[in-house]
Amino acid sequence: MTLTTERRKTNTLYVILIAGAAALGGFLFGFDTAVINGAVAALSTAFNANSVLTGLAVSLALLGSALGAFYAGKIADRYGRVKAMVVAAVFFTISAIGSGIAFTIWDFIFWRALGGLAVGVASVIAPTYIAECSPAHLRGRLGSLQQLAIVVGIFIALLSDYFIAVSAGSAESPFLFGIAAWRWMFWTEIPPAVLYGMAALMIPESPRYLVAQGREPEAANVLNKIIGGNVMAKIEEIRQTVMRERQPKFSDLFTRSGGLLPIVWIGIGLSLLQQFVGINVIFYYSSILWRAVGFSEKNSLTITVITGAVNIITTLIAIAFVDKFGRKPLLILGSIGMTVTLGTMAYTFARASVDAAGNPTLTGNAGIVALIAANLYVFCFGFSWGPVTWVLLGEMFNNKIRAAALSVAAAMQWVANFLVSTTFPPILQYFGLGSAYGLYTIAAAISLFFVLFFIRETKGIELEDM
Repeated sequence: MTLTTERRKTNTLYVILIAGAAALGGFLFGFDTAVINGAVAALSTAFNANSVLTGLAVSLALLGSALGAFYAGKIADRYGRVKAMVVAAVFFTISAIGSGIAFTIWDFIFWRALGGLAVGVASVIAPTYIAECSPAHLRGRLGSLQQLAIVVGIFIALLSDYFIAVSAGSAESPFLFGIAAWRWMFWTEIPPAVLYGMAALMIPESPRYLVAQGREPEAANVLNKIIGGNVMAKIEEIRQTVMRERQPKFSDLFTRSGGLLPIVWIGIGLSLLQQFVGINVIFYYSSILWRAVGFSEKNSLTITVITGAVNIITTLIAIAFVDKFGRKPLLILGSIGMTVTLGTMAYTFARASVDAAGNPTLTGNAGIVALIAANLYVFCFGFSWGPVTWVLLGEMFNNKIRAAALSVAAAMQWVANFLVSTTFPPILQYFGLGSAYGLYTIAAAISLFFVLFFIRETKGIELEDM
């Protein structure tokens, strides 16, 4: 083995380690947003909340995420990527503690919104940092670490919900020290939140941020560990694409005529469609969804955990192929698969009978068809729109506008998530599951044409050449 090969392996290992540390924000992003799944029914009972208040308890945190995402770029450009991660870790920790000790639905919403701010910051900072620290040939796979961390966070949250609920008897029953099980579900987030803060303090600042701040010796030191070779040439390349004389502004995202740059609209479109296909209905509400069609609480949580595992497997597939096949082909395949599977779910639930309480009941093989379609839908989303959207958002914008543009796109993603999550309980109550999945099917079909006409391949292109 030559010295150069050994050095390249060392550099690659170092990049993977720092990208993994940054992606812990994605783990908490997934954990924080999904942990409420097992607690939804218990929250409704504990706080005597109707379907609208229950929807708000789940989704108002997402408006906090939109706010956090919108300002994350500005914070990251002013104070650095690492400091933004530390702030997010502190918010995650406080939110987890507060959510577990909530006395009313309203202070519960406040603590969840604080966690939402942290989720929003993490959703912007992790892909930005990973893209800025990754060599072009690894950027797709390392960028996918964000989505892998998200889906692992979702899975661990669902798994912990399952074990806590089963151990206690139900989410409403007393668990350790006589405290209700649903409160412990939120407290399980505290250890990973603290770990994220510690990891953030141990990784270097982004070399592109350091160059933008005129701290080139520090940037050279980081780049030497990341890519090695002629780091001064790389610094000069970065310098040419970064505006050093002032901080990036949101005004950079507009054309001279006052409209948003086309690339920003494309980023917003990606974000909106990723949510409008209804993926988070599965991860926020699946336990009550499956209970609504006749499964027990334990079996509903088991199905939800299986769905989380499917999501992890498919994200690993995306990581393996995103730099080989490219971003656009995976998105096209995913859109086709989601349209078919969501259409199947819409058809199945539209034909379901309704019991005396107004809940849909699947008879015969319909329940199995719905289960298979739901998991195939998660499979199709998991290898395409889940990870690839974050990869593209981290790399499609040029250095001048990246942080600001990603903030806007991510903020719109959370607004869309809020709209879908808030409207689902009322749609379920007044129009039925068939109508809800019909709407998501239409969004999936639109996503196919959006990719065909507006997305350009970014595989293998240096960030400085975007």
